[in-house]
Amino acid sequence: MIRPSRTACAAVVIAATALVLSACGNDDKPSTDNTTSSTPPSSPSSPSDSTTTSTASAMVFGELFPETGDLAYLGPPQFAGATLAINDINAAGGVLGKDVTAVKGDEGDGTPDLASGSVDKLLNANVNVVLGAAASSVSLSVIDKIIGAGVMEISGSNTSPAFDTYNDKGLYFRTAPSDALQGTVLGNLITEDKHTNVAILARQDSYGEGLADQLAKTLESKGATVTIKKLYSADATNFTADVNAVAATHPDALALISFSEGEKIIPQLIAAGIGPQDVAMYTVDGDTVDYSKVFDPGTLNGTKGTIPVGVDLGNAFQDRLKSVDPSLKDFTYGPQVYDATILSALAATAANSTDGKAIAAKMTEVSSGGTPCTSYKDCLAMLKAGKDINYEGVSGPVDMNSNGSPSKATIGINLYGPDNTFKQIDSVTGVLP
Repeated sequence: MIRPSRTACAAVVIAATALVLSACGNDDKPSTDNTTSSTPPSSPSSPSDSTTTSTASAMVFGELFPETGDLAYLGPPQFAGATLAINDINAAGGVLGKDVTAVKGDEGDGTPDLASGSVDKLLNANVNVVLGAAASSVSLSVIDKIIGAGVMEISGSNTSPAFDTYNDKGLYFRTAPSDALQGTVLGNLITEDKHTNVAILARQDSYGEGLADQLAKTLESKGATVTIKKLYSADATNFTADVNAVAATHPDALALISFSEGEKIIPQLIAAGIGPQDVAMYTVDGDTVDYSKVFDPGTLNGTKGTIPVGVDLGNAFQDRLKSVDPSLKDFTYGPQVYDATILSALAATAANSTDGKAIAAKMTEVSSGGTPCTSYKDCLAMLKAGKDINYEGVSGPVDMNSNGSPSKATIGINLYGPDNTFKQIDSVTGVLP
């Protein structure tokens, strides 16, 4: 039985899903920052010993984010998050006394397949860690190539539950929570809003299907009826048949799980009499975006959406992201990518190695169990002093579980206003096994 609550300091045990919720440039060569470096640790067992110089090569990140395709709006904040983290790492002395660098690659959206060629480019540049991809389906399409090369992969935005059971050889991680959490939070939100007949319209890929399944499970466990769980082709250009099938079930609420194709779907929902002003609509991280220049004023007024967020994504961190990309308007998953980059660098320091497998072996150690620290500089000093650390980032706790996923995460609840932009109105922090 799920007993939801979003009041301060309350906790909710969700037996059905084993969750606890509490309210509360494109060059082929890496770019180099010429910041001065500190003396590196000399051995994995004695990070405080700085009498010798590490023989490890300089750490190179591969950045696999969307510059084109349906998720291109997620590219800028993720590139910015990685760049800001690399700047902070190098300002503190780099990794093992050497500046870290990065190579960029475009993941696209899978249609056509750009990610495979981009991964080849990154691997040829001898990257140690691949940051990304942004889309779960894209990561699933290239994960075997990445880990097969002995390179660690860590995404700041993959949310598909498929990664929880994937045979990744211990080389895949993510700082975004599984949709086992987002689907539960969204289901609780819809039923708390007193809706009992809910339609789900979702894209047919690992992201959409996984989130739709968890949402449906949560809704039904709360006593609501799922009138239809309609999956549409992610490559479709017309959604009339899918929308009509949803309309025929006469729902009192609709959850739309889409990417940028939501711009085409929402007008068709309106035409079918089940638009946001006819039926309560809910969106997710893939389609909770700024629609102010897309739709007429008032179109999405009152619509709610969920996004995994940082617990302290205030103006200060947004300003830091904008310091590396002044044009930023969307900050989604920038904090998670920042934390993924910092965690990887700390793990390399703890391992006294930039080898992908060695870094992966230290990810859980630096993210949980030790003394909390919140910046690369402070965490690095603690590692050099021989202390066990627990990095807590701008996206919140990032304690890695046995699946390489955060065991704690925060989902933001957002509300659209008359101008078709959204603001966070609440948040729910969850604990996963």
